[in-house]
Amino acid sequence: MTTAKAQDADAAPIENIAQLTAYFASGSKPKDQWRIGTEHEKFVFCRKSLKPAAYEGESGIRAILETMANTTGWDLVMEGNYPIGLTCDGASVSLEPGGQFELSGAPLETVHETCDEVHAHLAAVKKIADPMGVAFLGMGHAPTWKRSEIPFMPKARYDIMRRYMPLRGDLGLDMMHRTCTIQVNLDYASEADMVAKFRTSLALQPIATALFANSGLVEGKNTGWASWRAHIWTDTDPDRTGLLDFVFEDGFGFERYAEYMLDVPMYFVRREGRYIDVAGQSFRDFIEGKLPALPGVRATMSDWEDHLSTAFPEVRLKTFLEMRGADAGPWSRICALPALWVGLLYDDTACAAAWDIAKGWSQETREALRSDAAQFGFKAKVGKRSVQEIALETLDIAQAGLKRRARPGKRDADETSFLDPLREIAESGVTMGEHTVDHVFNDLGGDPRALFEECAF
Repeated sequence: MTTAKAQDADAAPIENIAQLTAYFASGSKPKDQWRIGTEHEKFVFCRKSLKPAAYEGESGIRAILETMANTTGWDLVMEGNYPIGLTCDGASVSLEPGGQFELSGAPLETVHETCDEVHAHLAAVKKIADPMGVAFLGMGHAPTWKRSEIPFMPKARYDIMRRYMPLRGDLGLDMMHRTCTIQVNLDYASEADMVAKFRTSLALQPIATALFANSGLVEGKNTGWASWRAHIWTDTDPDRTGLLDFVFEDGFGFERYAEYMLDVPMYFVRREGRYIDVAGQSFRDFIEGKLPALPGVRATMSDWEDHLSTAFPEVRLKTFLEMRGADAGPWSRICALPALWVGLLYDDTACAAAWDIAKGWSQETREALRSDAAQFGFKAKVGKRSVQEIALETLDIAQAGLKRRARPGKRDADETSFLDPLREIAESGVTMGEHTVDHVFNDLGGDPRALFEECAF
């Protein structure tokens, strides 16, 4: 059993921006050390009531965490008296604000390995949850629940966010409590390599949004959007979300991203096991010891790491790059996201070809595509080209990149088969979000129980 990471109040304070830039530079790795870290979230619900699982109770999320710790060798992570996660061999399980169950996978070498990790995790949690009458749902937005039905997880940072989010946008609380995503974390070799990967992945993130769009239903109704989750991010908090236009400017690098993060308003500071609410205050003031909530206290590098986790652009930089544009989906499609981005970004030829697709797009084009891909899916257009055409070209580039990587698995010569679900949906021209809406109302008669039964893990 471990406690949530505590901050070291005696750590040396940050002296200058060069330290912040060096933090990002420390993530640079030679190509043979590049790894893949896959994260996926899922809703937890009671099979009988179809309602979200509570934190407490015999069939609650706390019971699932404690049973996993007792039976699988994972260690509980505690915040005060509350289990809030698990850790084991470089991987972790954490709770999102509304009880969404997230696996943050260990850094692994191949998509085969990360997919094996996903399958082992889902099999383990199903074995525990099934006797409790609890199941898991992979969709980008809870399809039937009202926000008032969602339980709150006992994590202090989320209390701070709940108070602050409504001040910055109308949909931030929905983002926290009613959405799920799949992400992949990837490495870079140098600052120049980071810039190339950041620009390429940021520009093409709306294409991933269309490929993974899976949130057309909200409170049992058709939203008219392929990915309502992606739309939510456009009205959450403009200070810490979006497509980061400066990434495409000349001179972008580690220092420019550090400057951006210095201007992202803070959420909290951790000291002596407590979360201190500093929402809206300046990290620049914190470095100088001028934070109104903590006068004289100066920021450390651990505070910087915390602060980096409070920005939510479509691609996020830490000591690796996080791809953040995809809705959660069914078990069979989780492994497709790392395959897509590994194919595009871990092969130089593929990365250059992918950038060729988007390098001529203006800021206005990128912003319009972000919204249009979320609403119209493959039918959205960039100039005369449909997102469907661009998605198919992107998949061809990713497939070629995976072939050149030539990383075999137990059954396959390379990693290209993981792209098959994406190619099938792109060729159909109908996103999963649109298909689900049509299926629910035309095939299932609007019956939510049938939907949950079909889509449950």
